[in-house]
Amino acid sequence: MNKATQRILALAFAVCIGGTAFASGLNSNRDTELRPTGKGYGENDENAAAEGRSPKGFARGSARSNAITYHNGPVMIGTTNIYYIWYGNWSGNTATTILTKLMQGFTGSGIYNTNTSYYNGASVHVLNSVNFVQAINDNYSLGKSLTDANIKSIVSNAITNGSLPKDSNAVYFVLTSADVKETSGFGSQYCGWHTHGTISSSDIKYAFVGDASTQAPTGCIAVTAAKAPNGNMGADGMASVIFHELSETVTDPDLNAWYDRQGNENGDKCAWNFGTTYTTASGKTANVSLGGNDYLLQQNWVNSGSGFCALSY
Repeated sequence: MNKATQRILALAFAVCIGGTAFASGLNSNRDTELRPTGKGYGENDENAAAEGRSPKGFARGSARSNAITYHNGPVMIGTTNIYYIWYGNWSGNTATTILTKLMQGFTGSGIYNTNTSYYNGASVHVLNSVNFVQAINDNYSLGKSLTDANIKSIVSNAITNGSLPKDSNAVYFVLTSADVKETSGFGSQYCGWHTHGTISSSDIKYAFVGDASTQAPTGCIAVTAAKAPNGNMGADGMASVIFHELSETVTDPDLNAWYDRQGNENGDKCAWNFGTTYTTASGKTANVSLGGNDYLLQQNWVNSGSGFCALSY
């Protein structure tokens, strides 16, 4: 596929997910570029092909071979704080423990260290440090059918009503239970997304990740129930998406820092690539151990040399 065709396909994808079809990002020494939308994590192309469907979003390896470059926007340096909003019904669901341990295990890990290959305009690199601060529950405050604007409102309401602090050096994750729909394309156009917005006069970074176990089990979850490393297919699928969105947020929080000419961020360039896996003692499939748990997480793009996908750096 030539470069012109790649650009056309990438632009068509940006339109179909309802994001802005970003215009050219011309520099004096660059061709026309696409800007990231924050929704580049399309469904698993191999699973879609097995079902006789065309994959939604970027297929594995398409438009990802070019280098990632810096576009002068801010990068999240220092320790990144994390807040979870468990939206919907999570009562008795082991996901709350599985995904909390995931976030608590990132600091100092080889897989999160891949993000330290990115830096800001002052050449200060992302730090291999994540601080899980707090989690709260939201019992369907805006119903079971959510828009992108609703996701922002859920974060905004949690901050303005005092349930969570306002923190501009944080990522707020809205994690929805399996019965909640995100109507702009969850499970068909994306498996999760990140963005930023003004909340209480501050630039706040937030992300959406949903339990796809009933809505898109083959499209957004790379492991079967029998092979889920933590015995919870929904949570095990969310774990990889959470890492993807967190990596993109710290390296491209305002969608104007690190991405390639097709608008792919570091997570997009390695989506659905898991590298070397291992079989756990209980016969499950995993590729990394964090916080005492095994997980199956996608690789991340390392910004070194010509770049490469890796599970550690």
